Amino acid sequence: MVSVSAPPDHPPLSPVQEVPNAALTEAADEAEMPLPSNPQTFFLGGIFALGVFAALYEASSVILPVVLAFVLNLLLQPAVRLLVRLHLPRAFGALVAVLLTIGTLVGLVAALSVPAAIWAKRLPEGIPRLEAHLVVLQNPIRALQMVIQQAEEVADAPGQKASIMPVRQDLGLTSALFAGMRAVLDGLFTTVVVLYFLLVSGDTFLRRIVEVLPRFRDKRQAVDISQQIQEDISGYLVTITAMNAAVGVVTATAMYLCGLGDPVLWGATAFLLNYIPILGPLVGTCIFVLAGMLSFEGLWWALLPPALYFGIHLIEGETLTPMLLARRFTLNPVLIILALVFWFWMWGVPGAILAVPMLAILKIVCDRLRPLKALGHFLEG
Repeated sequence: MVSVSAPPDHPPLSPVQEVPNAALTEAADEAEMPLPSNPQTFFLGGIFALGVFAALYEASSVILPVVLAFVLNLLLQPAVRLLVRLHLPRAFGALVAVLLTIGTLVGLVAALSVPAAIWAKRLPEGIPRLEAHLVVLQNPIRALQMVIQQAEEVADAPGQKASIMPVRQDLGLTSALFAGMRAVLDGLFTTVVVLYFLLVSGDTFLRRIVEVLPRFRDKRQAVDISQQIQEDISGYLVTITAMNAAVGVVTATAMYLCGLGDPVLWGATAFLLNYIPILGPLVGTCIFVLAGMLSFEGLWWALLPPALYFGIHLIEGETLTPMLLARRFTLNPVLIILALVFWFWMWGVPGAILAVPMLAILKIVCDRLRPLKALGHFLEG
């Protein structure tokens, strides 16, 4: 027999040498952020995005409760898993989590209804005091009114035909409130039903997706994206809820010490508004300015509650919360503002609350899909 050996100047590569090369190649591919070179990709992607946003806007009454249920599922899923580890059936654990959530919301609304009604009755009585505090702004307001009046006189110049405005029949305040309350109740019912079945199903959808994907690499990537979304968004929601509760307690204590009254109302207001980054604290500052002017005689005492609230927000929003969330993800603050404005326009207050979690989920998905890594890098803070 004649044996054939490899030439001495070209020795065969061993598996030990091939594995590092393959690992380096895979790492280099993952580090790349490719951009589409075909202009049609941008146009088709833009048309697809516009179609998706149009569908989200038109079908908001259906899609918004589903998205809210999905986010609440990420928040409550760890609690359901804990109950399952305690040898409780998953259906019973999901029911307990949903009932506790509903009970907390109902109790919060019931506790706040009485002081909110009291402040609503005090508002007409405090208008003279509010006018006394705002006497400094009378001259600028009068100047602005004169400018507006002059502009209206120029616009109503002679020779122009008066436009005929169509007469719209108003449904009345009671009918509008009834329609709005019905829409809210329908949305809450849909959210509760979808949330319960999401908690009961657990990882069923993820298992079905893994079974459908053809390649092992795709299966592993799907599991990695799902786990990362659950860990990061659950951690984000738990951290934000804990920090908002701390802000509510500190705000209630500060308002009680400065003599504003109804500390539970102001603590709950701070707790709820803190779910909306940047815009929520700004609205809260305006609310505390109004409450201080309605409660105190002197202007400096009236500005004390908003100053305390703003200081608490600075300590929490600029120091503690970013330090706790920096390990999970960081988002571009400009894009956060744009997302808040956009989703508030799309879905109102629930959209503003869901803006940051949806933006974080988009970043997690983009960071782990090679064609979308450039977008994920753009979203990073």
